[in-house]
Amino acid sequence: MRRFMIALLGGLLSAGGVSNVAAQDTPTPDADALQDGRKVAGMCRTCHGLDGLARIPIAPHIGGEPVDYLIAQLNAFKTGEREHEMMTVVASGLSDDQISKVALWFSHFEVSGTLPADTSENDAPELCVGCHSANGISTLEDAPNLAGETNIYIETQLKAFRTGKRVHDVMTPIAKDLTDAEMQAAADWYSNIAIEISEPPGK
Repeated sequence: MRRFMIALLGGLLSAGGVSNVAAQDTPTPDADALQDGRKVAGMCRTCHGLDGLARIPIAPHIGGEPVDYLIAQLNAFKTGEREHEMMTVVASGLSDDQISKVALWFSHFEVSGTLPADTSENDAPELCVGCHSANGISTLEDAPNLAGETNIYIETQLKAFRTGKRVHDVMTPIAKDLTDAEMQAAADWYSNIAIEISEPPGK
């Protein structure tokens, strides 16, 4: 089963060296919409930071994530498809327009992940690299970056997929086959990657 999933996900290590900047193929966002999103992001800064670099261990970094991914997660919290004590409350109070604009704000940042000096991409968790890359910067629009996330955050999400608390077409079957040790190994790998989130040039 695992070999099949590796082939299905194209489990090839990402090209381009140990430090990648997430590609942003979308046009420059509208300045007014961006500022509106920044205002909404003020509600997020305590946990995620205004730039999307998380301030607490149980919150993910969201700066530089694809806009559609952020919108999908906020809508999941809003509808109850995904549940969290804080995020459910926050998302349920946002309009569709606010969700779109705050997602635009966080997605406009550039993000990069750099492996520790004594590691190689060949050491990355085999089942993860097809979607999340060896350096934790996702190559897919619907998969999150994992670079620099804390061990506790990554393990919590993997266990949520394994138990059915979170459901995803790809992650659920993968997580169900993982042992606690394998989850910890994946969490250790990505938590040790240095993440940098910055404003795009000229901003």
